[in-house]
Amino acid sequence: MKKTKIITTLWPATATKEKIEALYKAWANVVRLNYSHTDYNYFTWIINNVIELNKEWKTNLWILTDTKGPEIRTKKIDEKIILDKDEIFLLSTLSKEINIKNTNKKIISCDYDYIISDLDIWHIIDIDTWLLKAEVISKDSNFLTCKALNSHIVWSKRHLNLPWIKIKLPWITDSDKEDIKFAVWLWTDFIAMSFVRNRENILELKNYLKEINAPKYIQIISKIENKESLDNIDEIIAESHGIMIARWDLWAEIPYETLPIVQRMIATKCKNEWKFFIVATQMLETMITNPIPTRAEVTDIFNAAMQKADCTMLSWESAAWNYPIEAVKTMSDILEYTESQITYKHDYFSRNLGNDEEKKQLIKNVVYTAENINAKNIIVFTNTWFMAKTIAAFRPNMHVFAFTYTDFIRKKLTILFWLKTFLLEKKSNSENLENAIAELKRQKLIEIWDKIVTIYDIEKDNINIPSIQIIEIR
Repeated sequence: MKKTKIITTLWPATATKEKIEALYKAWANVVRLNYSHTDYNYFTWIINNVIELNKEWKTNLWILTDTKGPEIRTKKIDEKIILDKDEIFLLSTLSKEINIKNTNKKIISCDYDYIISDLDIWHIIDIDTWLLKAEVISKDSNFLTCKALNSHIVWSKRHLNLPWIKIKLPWITDSDKEDIKFAVWLWTDFIAMSFVRNRENILELKNYLKEINAPKYIQIISKIENKESLDNIDEIIAESHGIMIARWDLWAEIPYETLPIVQRMIATKCKNEWKFFIVATQMLETMITNPIPTRAEVTDIFNAAMQKADCTMLSWESAAWNYPIEAVKTMSDILEYTESQITYKHDYFSRNLGNDEEKKQLIKNVVYTAENINAKNIIVFTNTWFMAKTIAAFRPNMHVFAFTYTDFIRKKLTILFWLKTFLLEKKSNSENLENAIAELKRQKLIEIWDKIVTIYDIEKDNINIPSIQIIEIR
């Protein structure tokens, strides 16, 4: 059983109940809906398929809403624009139909009103997510005159990135608000916020969720995909439930040779701050059209596992084309084998315990004890998700079975490293333990003579005190 969770994107190739069930059997844990391509009728059908499969106990999947976010794109065009290397073209917010006297230059229009005022001569522009790089060589009140630094064909609605520029866009757009309201109304467990720039962006979303009476179990995942978010990475991690290292747009915003170091830096900061993190983008890109991955892709997944990511994510690999189920199975196999070669020790996380230091020290002792007596499993009973989340953050070397008493808490635990979650009717501590062991035996997750370390709260004077117990399955 792999430790790292897998997020898969649903779209035409995997929208049916049969395909969703197949993804789950290939070890998908969370399904993602990309609201950059919104179709409410279609999404309603997909979400209902997931809900029905979960109710039928055929799957145990959770839903992640990925917002479109504030972005800059080229405008719709009727014919493709072919640019050669060193060709001079014009960039503006004006429509292509605007006539310019005495010029035969090609015109690319974008939807960012401040493109002229924000950029100066020598600034670099990335169009179509770094596939076309252009340099500003002059400007006037209506146009930037640019030089193409490489050849490329530009179509409608291509991403436009302005590296090192602080863009003047609203944070939660009107379309984002409608998408979030729709997702909350139907069902979502996580909201991944695109193009987060600072802490205020996250607070704005939290306030909006309160405004629409969203369920409190919904967790906010901040996507790190621009230079400004890196500048404010500490405050973003502190305010978020989790972080997605969204390498597609981030790649276009920073020098590409720095990306592996940036990924490692974000991963380390998340672990030090007790926050879960996701590694995303092009992890198995060639499996959109090929049945096997490249060597580089295998190594990319290996590195994410070595960095002890909570989740890895598939985008178009599981959303479209020929091999979505195979892509999930391939990712699962790579993760599971890599994890089998890693010794997960609590001393990897000799970090500052921060808030709740005494409780975290007790929980650390659970992991330490389990490792030193060669326990097969840890069982944690949690009312608030704190104990289970902290155990996952220590990256133990054995299975962790988290039992909770409300679906509210179970939803918050599902994305975390290594945790397998269960819903339990709350009784006395001894009855809870007996029922938990019976369920684990029924699912053949534990065996006779397995040594297990358990942790649960004992209530005394209205205070919950963690209690540790070592048992042997008889």
